[in-house]
Amino acid sequence: MNRQRHDSSILKSLIFVILSSLFLTACNGDLLRQGEDMLNQYRPLTEEEIAAGLKEALKVGTERVVDQVGHQGGYYQDEAIHIPLPARLQPVQETLTKVGLGHYLAELEQGMNRAAEVAAPKARKLFIDAIRQMSWQDVKQIYNGPDDAATRYFQNAMTPELKRLMRSVVDDSLAQVGVVQLYERVMDRYRSIPLAPEVNVDLGGYVIQHGIDGMFYYLAKEEAAIRQDPAKRTTEILQRVFGPSNRR
Repeated sequence: MNRQRHDSSILKSLIFVILSSLFLTACNGDLLRQGEDMLNQYRPLTEEEIAAGLKEALKVGTERVVDQVGHQGGYYQDEAIHIPLPARLQPVQETLTKVGLGHYLAELEQGMNRAAEVAAPKARKLFIDAIRQMSWQDVKQIYNGPDDAATRYFQNAMTPELKRLMRSVVDDSLAQVGVVQLYERVMDRYRSIPLAPEVNVDLGGYVIQHGIDGMFYYLAKEEAAIRQDPAKRTTEILQRVFGPSNRR
């Protein structure tokens, strides 16, 4: 009986030692991982990490912006980027309103905004291509620049190309939502009024410029948010590059 008790005691002790070892190993593993995470957090960023993080930030930001403005009401119902009638159409609006045809201009304004909403998603690829083509020098200047440095970079580098490539898209969108036909009808009504001064407006160019301005407006906000707000850093590389220990 004593022998059995002795064997049982040894077995319990052995089990305790094994479980304790496993527990300590697990704890040590956790501690090691935590230590590695802390070292990585404060390890100086490499050029590759900075480039990857910034490009990821711009990709995330442009995706959010395009999704925000590229749906029905994205421009028309947003006071910050709503596209108003061109100033040159002011006399047309005043003249037609006097004869009870002002609703044509309201429909035209809504159609212009809708055209920008239809065209916006087509700019997604242009932004992604521009991000991929950024040089290390571009990346470094943007990363060390102000909160809207990337937006300024895009405005300077992309606006001419955006205008050129979006021209056919916007023209197609204007036709698709009926703006071209409506504009012609509005102008026919206007020109039928005696002594009405001649008015010429490039609706396509006007919508393109305001559409691009609207995207850049929100891109600047997204860029600043990713730099400042931890909740906006939705990927590991964003947390690493824009975390507190790596702020300028």
